[in-house]
Amino acid sequence: MKYAVQLYTLRRDYEDADGFLKLFKEIKAIGFDGVEFAGWCNLEPSVVKAALDEAGLVAVGCHCSMESFDTDEKIYEAIKTAKAFGMDCYGVGGAAHKTAEDIERLRAVYRRANEIGAKEGIKFYYHNHSDEFLIDIDGVRAQDLIAKDAYLEVDTYWSFHAGVDNYKYITENKDRIVHLHIKDGIDGHPKALGEGNGTVKESLKAAKDIGLEWVVLENDDPVPTGLEDIARSMEFFKANA
Repeated sequence: MKYAVQLYTLRRDYEDADGFLKLFKEIKAIGFDGVEFAGWCNLEPSVVKAALDEAGLVAVGCHCSMESFDTDEKIYEAIKTAKAFGMDCYGVGGAAHKTAEDIERLRAVYRRANEIGAKEGIKFYYHNHSDEFLIDIDGVRAQDLIAKDAYLEVDTYWSFHAGVDNYKYITENKDRIVHLHIKDGIDGHPKALGEGNGTVKESLKAAKDIGLEWVVLENDDPVPTGLEDIARSMEFFKANA
């Protein structure tokens, strides 16, 4: 199992595109092997890919808007972008999901994207927060409806915060999961791994048991800096994974 970091965690650790690219070697030095994008500073994918290669990192996915693949033309553009980065999946950090109409649109977009993506070797995935497990749409959890058409990146802190048994959920949905977001927290406030009360060890065990290649670290509120925060989490990985 390999470790990536969601670059949203490091959003305050750089000021411009040059600083963004310089982060990669620091991420590698801490012990990570990959990154998940939350944007790429309007740089050409070829420029970012070259910097990743130089640092010895790979791109494992991204958080973009669902509107970036809500037509056939945009789906093919998203697939082109994913392939330029060397990724086999393309994701969303969240989308409207609170009503039956929201879910119907979300599912339709993902259904078409994954229909085309299946022919191109790209999986389109959805990253949850707590709401998806708590909102009921005609007697079915929103998360379970989304999973019918989207692949999943399960954020294990937000699912825990919603009262989900992470080990059970992950192992029962292994065929739909592309990544886990490994995160800790207290009372809905994200923390570095081992500094909260989440089920991090159970989630890592589930990842191993289903043979997941990548887990992705994320902390929405790193302290005192993103780099220092992910370094503490890497020590947790080394001691517990």
